[in-house]
Amino acid sequence: MMVLAAALGLVMGLVIGALGGGGGVLTVPLLVYVLGLTAQSATTSSIIIVGITALFGTLARLRGKLIDWRTGLIFGVLGIPAAYLGTLLNHAVEQRVLLLAFATITIVAAIAMLLNNRSGAPEPDIMPADPGSPGSASGAATSMTSRTAAQVATQRHQLLATAAKVVLSGLIVGFMTGFLGVGGGFLVVPALVIILRVPMTYAIGTSLLIITLNSVSSMASRLGSPLHLDWRIVVPFTLLAVVGSLLGKRVADKCSGDALTKAFAVMLILVGGYVAAQTLGVL
Repeated sequence: MMVLAAALGLVMGLVIGALGGGGGVLTVPLLVYVLGLTAQSATTSSIIIVGITALFGTLARLRGKLIDWRTGLIFGVLGIPAAYLGTLLNHAVEQRVLLLAFATITIVAAIAMLLNNRSGAPEPDIMPADPGSPGSASGAATSMTSRTAAQVATQRHQLLATAAKVVLSGLIVGFMTGFLGVGGGFLVVPALVIILRVPMTYAIGTSLLIITLNSVSSMASRLGSPLHLDWRIVVPFTLLAVVGSLLGKRVADKCSGDALTKAFAVMLILVGGYVAAQTLGVL
């Protein structure tokens, strides 16, 4: 059992290291269907495994400066109370409902990723600077004066809209982290890419930071109740997952954002479909 847990941990680590999420999406089904844990036990174990793995993945990306710290920290802070509420709901629902919710949300997130990627929206590696206006100095000054008020109003509106998106996304992801017992990366990455228009290469590192913070808050909310953890499974699974995450980073460094987005979405569909089929008795 320990050897099998270690092997599965390596696979999960490769996924979370390469894609910046999806570790919990893989870990919960593996713990339930392969290693025989209950849904509640699997979700708690998953938080520990995915949280530690994401922490090492975040540390591995510090040198590359591919983490949006402001967005990541806001997500993490908002996720603390939301994860607590999600955990309360987790304890109140039966296993079948929990797994069906898990499968449904996973597939919806995947479809959203694929549709967004098909739209052909550009993903610049950095935010472009405001272009200067050609022409004479006097013409530029006149143009600047006439457009200043409109530009300020537009920028203010954009900032408020972005802030609202960050807050709403952070609350939803935090709640789902507590409810589903995952790090939330399978929701964080779509939220960053689709809603906040963060390039995939930056979304991976930022997602790992958010997963780490969400996992800590979600685990803290579970400390007051029995955990029922099988450390013979959790420890080897976690150790090999960390190794896999470091190897997965090398894979991500060699792939384009478009390829990573498609791989992430396909993985979500496969996992969500399998969980749904198992829960409904199709398989």
